[in-house]
Amino acid sequence: MTDLNAPQQPTNDNTHFGFKTVRTEEKASMVANVFHSVAAKYDVMNDVMSLGIHRLWKRFTIDCSGVRPGHKVLDLAGGTGDLTAMFSRRVGPTGQVILADINESMLNVGKDKLRDMGLVQNIQYVQANAEALPFADNSFDIITIAFGLRNVTDKDAALRSMFRVLKPGGRLLVLEFSKPTQEWLSKVYDTYSFRLLPTMGKLIANDSESYQYLAESIRMHPDQETLKQMMQTAGFAEVGYHNLTGGIVALHRGYKF
Repeated sequence: MTDLNAPQQPTNDNTHFGFKTVRTEEKASMVANVFHSVAAKYDVMNDVMSLGIHRLWKRFTIDCSGVRPGHKVLDLAGGTGDLTAMFSRRVGPTGQVILADINESMLNVGKDKLRDMGLVQNIQYVQANAEALPFADNSFDIITIAFGLRNVTDKDAALRSMFRVLKPGGRLLVLEFSKPTQEWLSKVYDTYSFRLLPTMGKLIANDSESYQYLAESIRMHPDQETLKQMMQTAGFAEVGYHNLTGGIVALHRGYKF
């Protein structure tokens, strides 16, 4: 019997889109349609889905980043800009934050939100694919990707691309849904994800299918130890992770030396 909770590595021709098998070249556009659909309600759904806890996960990520005034930061798959806003304040006028996302709708929502917050001087916006980042080698002191890596078709290529554009001595932080460390929590989380989450998506964003995909994509994402090994294979050193909220989310951190 196939274990639907076990991540499956894509072949050259096929990959996974949630629990479905699709052609590799089709996945990016399918993921794009999901985020075009949810962009306008993305922030509201984040608060509802996590009971606001996502803000604590993101603040912990910032605290673990070692960011300082003058740093250059890439907030990859940055969506509506929550991390970018916090980084912008910390790097100050001598620093720079680039909010990058492959999805134009998400990028536009983030741009409007950050401008409404008065954060304009040290932020740039780039539509970019994580698998082939359009930046020079050794460009960034810090790279973060929060709740975006699981949507990337070729995660290994994306990690290599991040390693390339990170400065020596810089660090990558990957904040992503992961595998609960307790069996009872895993069962509760499965019930929530597959019964309640699509219903909330229907009621709040008028889109149950996109949130069904998001629940499935979490289950297909590599677990904590597998992602750690993937980061090491891509070249990152001293890779470790922190389980948050019982492993529902994990923050991985690695360095380029």
